[in-house]
Amino acid sequence: MTAWIADGLVAFGVFIMTLGVIGLVRMSDVYAKLHAASKAVFLGVIVLCGATFITGDPAIIARVVLIGAILLLTTPVASHAVGRGAFLDNEHMRSPGAIDESGHHLEPEEPTWRL
Repeated sequence: MTAWIADGLVAFGVFIMTLGVIGLVRMSDVYAKLHAASKAVFLGVIVLCGATFITGDPAIIARVVLIGAILLLTTPVASHAVGRGAFLDNEHMRSPGAIDESGHHLEPEEPTWRL
């Protein structure tokens, strides 16, 4: 029975990541593509990691927990770096109905700190 559950979780994780790939192809701008990719990769890998918990092997479970922790830390940082780079390159949102709340139209403030 546990093998069936693990197989189902693997299939579900691959399905989630496939939706992320479809989102990368179909979305209109870099911000929407970034959202689809980062969410799908993280959720898909976490589901795949959940399938390995069923094995019951402590060494494998420890590795999976480490992989999940690293993804939890690096995925948002990498997504922010790519999004910030696109913003600094003046990449505009092309999604219909998108609202830009970045504040790029405001005057830059003088920094309150000095070196």
